[in-house]
Formats: sequence, C-alpha cells, structure tokens
Amino acid sequence: MRRKGLPARPVPPVAPWTRTRLRAAPAPAVALALLVFATAFLAAVFPRAVDAYESEGVRSAIADAGAARSGIELTAPAPGLEWDQPERKDAMRDSVLRGQYRKVVAAMPRPIRVDGGQSTYGVRTVKPPAGLDRTLPQPDEIPPQFTLAAQSGVDVHARVRDGRLPKADVTADSRRVEAAVTARTARVMKLGPGSTVRIDSLTGERVTVRITGIIEPRHPESAYWSYDPVLRTPSLIDVPGNNSQEPKKRWHAALLLAPGAGAFLPAVDQVPQQYWRVAPDFTALTARDLPALKARVASLEAGPLRTELRRSTGPDALVSTELDKVLTGYDGLRDAVSPIVAVAAYGVGGVAAVVLLMTCSLAAVRRHDELDLLRSRGGSVRGVAGRLLAETSVVAVPAAALGLLLAVLVVPDARALPSVAGAAGVCVLGCAALPVRAAFTHRRPRAHEGRVDLLTARPSRRRTVAELVLLVLAVGAVVTLRRSGTDGASGGGLVSAAPLLVGGIAALLLVRLYPLPLRLFARPLARRRGALGFLSMASAGRASATQALPLLGLLLALTTAAFGGSVLTGVADARDRTALLEVGADVRVDRGDGTLPASLAAEIRRTPGIGDVTSVHIDWYLRLPDQSTAPLVAVDPAAYSRLTRSTGLGPVGEAELAAGGDPRAVLPAVASPEVARRLGKGPHSFRTPTGSFRAAVGAVRDSTPALPSGSAFLLIDRRHLERPPSTALLATGAPGQRIDAAALARSARAAGDGLEAHFRTAERAELTDSPLQSGAERIYTAAVAAGAGYAVLAVLLSLLHSAPRRAALLARLRTMGLSTGQGRRLLVLESLPQALLAACGGALVGLAAIGLLAPGIDLARVALAAGGPRSGLGEVTLQADPWSLLLPAASVVVLTAGVAFVQAWWTSRHTTAAELRTGDTR
Repeated sequence: MRRKGLPARPVPPVAPWTRTRLRAAPAPAVALALLVFATAFLAAVFPRAVDAYESEGVRSAIADAGAARSGIELTAPAPGLEWDQPERKDAMRDSVLRGQYRKVVAAMPRPIRVDGGQSTYGVRTVKPPAGLDRTLPQPDEIPPQFTLAAQSGVDVHARVRDGRLPKADVTADSRRVEAAVTARTARVMKLGPGSTVRIDSLTGERVTVRITGIIEPRHPESAYWSYDPVLRTPSLIDVPGNNSQEPKKRWHAALLLAPGAGAFLPAVDQVPQQYWRVAPDFTALTARDLPALKARVASLEAGPLRTELRRSTGPDALVSTELDKVLTGYDGLRDAVSPIVAVAAYGVGGVAAVVLLMTCSLAAVRRHDELDLLRSRGGSVRGVAGRLLAETSVVAVPAAALGLLLAVLVVPDARALPSVAGAAGVCVLGCAALPVRAAFTHRRPRAHEGRVDLLTARPSRRRTVAELVLLVLAVGAVVTLRRSGTDGASGGGLVSAAPLLVGGIAALLLVRLYPLPLRLFARPLARRRGALGFLSMASAGRASATQALPLLGLLLALTTAAFGGSVLTGVADARDRTALLEVGADVRVDRGDGTLPASLAAEIRRTPGIGDVTSVHIDWYLRLPDQSTAPLVAVDPAAYSRLTRSTGLGPVGEAELAAGGDPRAVLPAVASPEVARRLGKGPHSFRTPTGSFRAAVGAVRDSTPALPSGSAFLLIDRRHLERPPSTALLATGAPGQRIDAAALARSARAAGDGLEAHFRTAERAELTDSPLQSGAERIYTAAVAAGAGYAVLAVLLSLLHSAPRRAALLARLRTMGLSTGQGRRLLVLESLPQALLAACGGALVGLAAIGLLAPGIDLARVALAAGGPRSGLGEVTLQADPWSLLLPAASVVVLTAGVAFVQAWWTSRHTTAAELRTGDTR
C-alpha cells in the first residue's frame, strides 16, 4: 500500500529486451561477434604491421649502410707548428679532447641516441706519410703510406696479442714514437714487436716509429673499427696521376699511437686533424621518428646544431655524415612501396565493409516482420532503433575490443592511435548498420507487403543514380592509374581504390543481369519431363531480392583475392627473371677472365641434382671490322641449344649455330642487336688467340645465357676454333631434384684458386632481404587470404539466411512425394546458379581488373628494392595467377554445393511437421 501524494513506482519489465533477444537468437549474435572480431583485428593489425615493417626497414637501411655512412664525424684542424709547443700540447691532451667529446655527445638531439661504446675521438694525419724502409711490401716499387692515429679506446676494443700498448710521452720535437698495429696490418706489412718504420718529418729529419705490440680487435666489424677500416685492415690503393693502362698500386696501413700522443703529429703532417666520431644507436628508431631525424641531421650539417657544436670544438669544425642520403634512399623506396600496399588495404577494407553491411542487412530482412509488428503496435522509430543498437552494441563492442587486443599482441611495437581508430570504425559500423537500416525501412508503419523476388524486383532510382556515380568514380580511377601510375600525385585514395571500384561496378552489373540466366534456363527446363531442373530454377528465382547482396560481396572478395595474387605472381616472376639474368642458368662457375680446368665439367656433372653442364668459351675482346670490340662466345651447338630452351634466354636452335666440316666455310652466327647492326648481313673475317674464322650473322637475340645481362655478343660454333679453353660452365638442375650447392661449391674451390660458383637461388634470395619488400609481400598474402575468407563467409551467410526457406520448400515437396535423394539434388541445383555466376564472374572480373590496371602499377621497387630493374628485364607489372583466380572461385562452388547437400541431409532426418506451420509465409 503506497502513501498518498507519492508517485507510483514504475513497473519493471518482465525481462530486459536485449537479454531476451540474445537468448532467443544466439546464433546470429555469435555470427556477428565473430565477423566484427575478425574485421576489427584486420583493421587494427594493418596499420601496426605497416608501422612495424617500415620501422624495421629504416633500421635495416641504416645498418646496411655501414658505420662510415651512418656515423657522424666532427673534424677540426689540430694546432700546427705555428702554435707554441706548450699550447699545442695542451690543446691535444687526451683530457681536453675527452671534455670536448663529452660536450659533442651531450649536444646530440633526439632521436639520435649515441652508442657510447662505439663512439670515439682522437687525432690523425690527413696526408699519410710514406714508409721509407725497404723491408716493407712495395708492389710496383712504390713505398706504402701510413695513417698515424692517436685514437681513444684502443685498449677497450682490442686485446694485446703480442708485446704491449704504446706510451704517450712525446712532443712534436720527438724523433721516436711508439705505435701498435693490428694483426692484419702486421701480417701484410711484415711487422712485429720491435720493428721500426721510418718516415719523413716536416723539418727534413726522419722519424722512427717503433712497434711495441700487435693487437687483435675484439669486434672487427663494430662501428669503432669500421668507420675508418684502414685502422683495422691495410688496403691496396691506386696511385694518383698514373696514366698507364693498368694503374699502379701501393699499400695503405695505419699505425696506432697512444691516445695522448697527438701532440707528435704536427711533426709529420702540416695540418693534422682532430676528430670526434659519434656512432648512433638506432635500435629503437621507428618510422614515425624519420621526419624528426632528417631535420636533426640537416641541422647538424648546416644549421643551429652545427653552430652549437662549434662552440665546443672550434670555429672551423665541420660535421660530415651520409645519414641524410641513407634516409633519402629509404624514403624513395618507401614512397614506391606504400601506394602498392594502399591498394591492398583499400581492397580488403572495402570487402570487409561490404560483408559486414551485408550481414546486418540480411539480419534486418530476417527480422522484417518482427519490426513491422513493433511499429504497428506503437513503437517509435527511435525506440526500435535504440533497442537494436543495444543488441548490436552488446555483441560488437566486446568483439571489436578483443580484435584490437589480439592485434596489439600480434604486433606489439607500433602506434596505438591508427589501430584504435580502425577497430573503432569497425565497431561503429557493426553497431549502427542494423539500427540505421531498420530505421530507414520502417520509418513509417506499412500494411502487408507482397513478395519481392529476384525475378520481379526493379532497381529504384536512388540505386541507379548511386551506381552511375560509382561507375564515374571507377572510370576516373582507372584512367588516372593508367596515366600516372601509383606514384602519381593526383588521385590519392581514389587511385588506390581502383581495383575495388572496378570489382564493385562489375558486381553491380552482374547483380542486374542475374535474373536473365535464370529465365533463360527455366524455359527449356520447363519442357523437360523431370521436375528437378525447373523446380531448382524457379526456386532460385523466387528467392528474396536481398539474396543479391551476397553476390556483391562474393565478387568483390574474389576480385581482391585475384588482384593480390597477381601482385605476388608479378613480384615472384620479376625476381626469378632477375636472378636468371644475373647467373644465366641454375649454376655458373667461372674465374673472372681466366680459364677453367678441363676436368671441372665432369666433376660438376657428378654433383647431386645437376642435370646438364654446358662449357662456354668467352673472348671478351673480339675485334670487329669497325675496330670496336665485343665479346665472342663459342659453344657446342647441341648443348647450348638445350640450355637456351631450358632457361628461355634467347632460345637458339642447333641448326642456327652448327656449321659443316669445312674449316673455310662461313660460320652461322647469332648476335646481339648492337653487334648485328655493326656487322650487317655479309660475312666477315675474325682473328682470335684460338684461331681465325669467317662468320655471318644469321639470327639476332637480345640476350644469351653466357652473357645474360644484355651486353653485346657474337655467338658461334666452338668446333671451328683451335681447342678453345672453357672460361665458364653453365649448369641446369635435373627435373625434380635439388642441387647440392655445398658439394658443388667445394668442387669449384678444390679445382683451383679464384674459381667461384654462382647460384640462381642465392641471387634470388638476395633480392628479398629488404623488410619493406617482405612486409609488402606479407600484406598482399594476407589480402589474398582475407579475400578468400570473406568470399567463404559471404557464401555461408547467404546459405544460412535462405536455409529456413529451403527447408520449408523441401518439406512441402516431400508431402507431394519428393524422395530423399531428389530433395538433396534439388537443394544442390538451386544453390548452384548464384555460386556459378559468382565464381565465373569473380574470375573474369579479376582477370579484367588485372588487364585494366597492369599498365599503371609498377612492381619493380617492390620486387627488386633499391637495386632497380636489371638490363633486359623489361617492365615489372601484374601477372595473372591462375591459382588466385580459379582456386577461390572453385572453392565457392564446392562449398555452396556441400552446404546445400548437408542441409538436405539434415532436413530429411526431421518430419515435415517440424518445418511447416500454419500461416508460415516462407
């Protein structure tokens, strides 16, 4: 009993709407949750994956550049002899240089992190003095040069193998100084503890450098030793000013003084150099730090940071680094790869959005009567939409959150905002699609509506206008892409969406044409005695008009999978051809310009996996009639013909090379276009170290396995030369076998010094070492898998949506005497028209999209990275992949038939009363 004057308590509902709906229909809720989860994961993981491989790519580019290019060096002229000796000695004391080094390190801005263990400082000679001892190695009788460096940290980065480290008690007036050398320097220059090296001083007196010890670098490839490799390893350098045909060489090595011995260097070099080397640590660098890093490097080279560093080291200090060039090269590669990746992103994103909208649209159609009933009983549009939003939010929000969480776990190191935005977009779409569709459809209560079948449905004016707008966008995208390519500045996202738009237009066209084949097949089947064919066509035609939505999703998914497969195929084909152009066969064994042992060919034939071996003689300097030179290639016609057919490089028939037994006959020759132009059609006489011959060009080829890189050549029968030695061996693998590369390399090394074996597989592997390349390939592999997955999902959703109608149809026909086997065949036949149209249409649309878009998409940078296309490779464009075209399409047909058969089998196990209800309109 309530008190007077108090408002009545609202009566709570018997059961909450959302809980009741989820309990009444859990399967659609689970399906929506799984779809939102998968789509949110893809939307969140894509930007994280791009961030990850771009960050790995920039770190890899810097690491591959080496310490000499990625390091930062600050140099300043050291005090010369014009300074007073006490001042000069004080300026080059180790403590002074150390203090300046610390200020330089402290001034390095973020994101440049200094690797203190690899950074160093010191004083060195700019003009290396010559060693005057006759015991030193002197190729071409030219004395070696020595760089004298007093560098800090030698005791930390090297261990003393023999003797001791030098001492620093010297001045510019000293005539004896101590130094250490690395083990490689000692071996090449024939030095040891106690050895001396005499060099000239600026005063004319000779200075003696006494070797006190031999050191072994702890990490020879570290930045400390790699910035100036001569400190670690001597090198042969060309002598400048030598005009001879073969330039003369001299040795260049380093003598490592004590860190405090820099005051001695003005005695042997007029202007020695102080230096402070900063080895950056970019292990934590990410792609988003790249703009800031480029700005900091520019400021270091010519900006405020350089001015700040000069305050610490001297007004004449200079900053040198090639880090800006390394970053610019990486930017160029990324700018070439990113538009290609954006095409995959637009494709998969569009397919995912269409399938998600299709799912919500099918749910709205399935609940059409229920929502009509709510509106007829006084439910407002806002109230109905709010209830539906609550239903979908309970399912979609947790699913999207789980998808985002999984993306973070899969790719942990990446920016969070793009991932959150992608997952949030999917969540909003999954939550709002069903309420918006229901609110638009039921904006006003309606009386009972008739059936809208596929054969009777007529497109609305709004749909026609929308399709025309989409057609205009697709034509504009295709034209822009073909004209400017993916690198063009115009178009932007429209160009990246070109494959998706082409697939969408084709899908809408097929949806409009879908009723025509049903009518065409139904008429002849109606005259046949059997009822199954006609019933299947009639049932397919009486399906709801919303059954065209899965067809749209199917075609887009199949087009995306086909396009992604064509990108991967084009990349793989370009790498295969590039590797072949580098080697000429599966294996190539040569010794530069030298000859090979006669027994090596037989030895290689015995290697497991080798099928055929062809010996080639190459004379690199054949004199032509116009006094120019070109390589002469002499081969065995039969073996070389097999090789050219096997590799596909300039196929040559045996008859085009084989000559008769007459040694005075004119030999048929195969030439490159340039050599053929020089020689013309008539015969010419040639003289070589292995004999003279007359030859006339009979065929022209752009390339040949012996010289696959597109250089000029003249190819003849070697049997008309006087025992020409083999200069190269070209081997092909046996069918179905794998070449034992290790055994073949051992055989080549054992045959003599300088012999090298080059493998086609190794050359191809070197083309895929860029993280940007491998990342883009993974994106496209995922795009193919996602396209195929969404195609399967569209099929399943379509079949599940129409399952109640088909079950009721089968139950009715069973009451009229339809057997169990006939019922199974009927359901399979009914499902095939849409599946076959989607499969054939998807394959044809994918093929058409590849043909339309191939001229505008250059895959050279994706396939070959910074190396660029090789000579003779041609354009690297899309290549139609039969597997990605046909396999997903065939899978759609098989899956559709399989699901229909399983449903027929399951339905046949139940009684007709379980499927038929009074008043059921199915």
